[in-house]
Amino acid sequence: MAIFKVEGGHRLSGSITPQGAKNEALQIICATLLTSERVTVHNVPQILDVMQLIELLRRMGVEIERIAEGSYTFKARDIDFEYLKSDDYRQRCMRLRGSVMLIGPLLARFGMGYVPKPGGDKIGRRRLDTHFLGFQKLGAKFDFDIADEFFMVEGRNLKGTYMLLDEASVTGTANIIMAAVMARGTTTIYNAACEPYIQQLCRMLNRMGARISGIASNLLTIEGVDLLGGTKHTLLPDMIEVGSFIGMAAMTRSELTIKDVSYDNLGIIPAQFRRLGIRLEQRGDDIYIPQQDHYSIDTFMDGSIMTIADAPWPGLTPDLLSIFLVVATQAKGSVLIHQKMFESRLFFVDKLIDMGAQIILCDPHRATVIGHDHNIRLRATRMTSPDIRAGVALLIAAMSAEGVSTIQNIDQIDRGYKEIDTRLNALGARITRMEE
Repeated sequence: MAIFKVEGGHRLSGSITPQGAKNEALQIICATLLTSERVTVHNVPQILDVMQLIELLRRMGVEIERIAEGSYTFKARDIDFEYLKSDDYRQRCMRLRGSVMLIGPLLARFGMGYVPKPGGDKIGRRRLDTHFLGFQKLGAKFDFDIADEFFMVEGRNLKGTYMLLDEASVTGTANIIMAAVMARGTTTIYNAACEPYIQQLCRMLNRMGARISGIASNLLTIEGVDLLGGTKHTLLPDMIEVGSFIGMAAMTRSELTIKDVSYDNLGIIPAQFRRLGIRLEQRGDDIYIPQQDHYSIDTFMDGSIMTIADAPWPGLTPDLLSIFLVVATQAKGSVLIHQKMFESRLFFVDKLIDMGAQIILCDPHRATVIGHDHNIRLRATRMTSPDIRAGVALLIAAMSAEGVSTIQNIDQIDRGYKEIDTRLNALGARITRMEE
């Protein structure tokens, strides 16, 4: 099993460019199934989850060509539906939560879709009701084999309708959009997720011939079309990597420039880091973080303790709360981290407590962090990465700690971050990948 050995205490310097957005890539690659024509996608991140999805589509019968570093063409002329019933398909889908977004395009174009209960991060319940309720609203029939944990959806004559989503699920919204673009009539989706990656998906589909309006709002209107054609699409930079690098610079007291961040699509993220006292500057489309020996957490106007919580866009993405929590351990002041969406995502804090962090886990959703103000360094320790985002938070903690830490289960980190050890070592980090 691969591990990281991390020698803490080294400051970083230089510049780093974020990879293409993982969450957008999973949506866009699934959307290539909506047409028999060629779709070219640029800035594809070479990370485990994305590569697994590309290989899954290849085995489904999609013609895929890698035309350059990070650039692929997809041509889904025929799909092998017998493969969709195979054990290999089942096993590959079960390793990848993004596989659930195969159902929407398969349903729209072929009238049926199959997928086992998908895998992904173990961060608590991640229900799929929103997806399948949306499909049923469009007229599809849904069946779930409890024994085999296999989802089956059929609907050859989907009809547009009005629906109010029970939650603003990003993957649920993406899946329903892809199912609705070729339904007869008009579909209205209220309480839709409106993250930049959903906006990107809608714009790509419109270039393919879809008729989607209301983009960037939580009220989408989709006029169904008969066919979609090919297009070219470039993925946004990954906002989670951008946030991770900002936090990493603060924790290691480093001077760092993050290049080509698509600043306008970062939303509230820079402002939330400033609430922790972290200085950062927008320089064109780059972010410059100066070296800081100390950063102080703000309080609210009435003097009460700062709370940082996740929320649907344009609120703070839940994928960054692990980063905010670890960065707060070396701030001056206190903050309440409130993770509303997933009840197991804060359970990694016991590793930080072992390293000397002052954290009170109030319940599965809330943790109070009392910062050390860099007066007391975290201690090196041995830890296991429980999911992608917590894994990187622990890596950041190890990079700032005194001594050499060991991080196990780094496949979780590789699922979301491309060659993170190589890229950070180029900035001055001391991270060694080895087998144990």
